[in-house]
Amino acid sequence: MAVPKRKVSKGRRGRRRAHHAIGIPKLVRCPRCGERIMPHRVCPFCGTYMGRLEVIEIEEE
Repeated sequence: MAVPKRKVSKGRRGRRRAHHAIGIPKLVRCPRCGERIMPHRVCPFCGTYMGRLEVIEIEEE
């Protein structure tokens, strides 16, 4: 079984984890209503997905 020979320093550990930060979510426009939504998800505003009408029903207020 492999065992580390020396302790990994805080600096080396931090440099390795430099790319693990969570970025801002990417948003696209819904082709039907124009609202900003996350890609590959049903639009919570109009209920459509990939051009299909009414995947989910939206309650009117």
